[in-house]
Amino acid sequence: MSKVAVFFAAGFEEVEAITTVNILRRAEIEALMVSVSGELLVKGARGIAIQTEALIADLDFGTIDMIVLPGGYPGYENLEACEELMEQVLLFHKQKKPIAAICGAPGILGRRGILSGSIACVYPGHEAELAGATLVTEPAVWDGNLITGRAMGCSVDFALAIVAYFKGFDAADKIAATIVYSK
Repeated sequence: MSKVAVFFAAGFEEVEAITTVNILRRAEIEALMVSVSGELLVKGARGIAIQTEALIADLDFGTIDMIVLPGGYPGYENLEACEELMEQVLLFHKQKKPIAAICGAPGILGRRGILSGSIACVYPGHEAELAGATLVTEPAVWDGNLITGRAMGCSVDFALAIVAYFKGFDAADKIAATIVYSK
């Protein structure tokens, strides 16, 4: 079974993070909620507190198949401030392991040159942060080992792209049907 780590930092966008975890689990993809805040309980951008399941300090990245970075302000800034996570993001990129980021979080990848030569999307107004990428306005885009999403309203598309990455488009379509989602 594939194992995805979804990272939570204070100020994360609740819908982006929880929708992703929910849809991945529906697809029988292990989705581990990981705090970078030093505590398991993490408060989101809208004041909703989520009990995560692991702390980054205790995580064995060797068991993780994908890193997922939700957006939200200042959540994505707090993710980027986590040196251990950023080291792993760069290592995953170097090893061509998959990374997914939504909303403001694709800017994290852009500032590290990870999106250069890739097709990507980001929250409106943050396009300059994706230097070297071909920008699109799709809700979510999958290019090689990178998946990016635009914003909270694109959370289902983003999560389904991750399902498609691991299990194929038919599996993603089945999950979409079970949640009565259509484009």
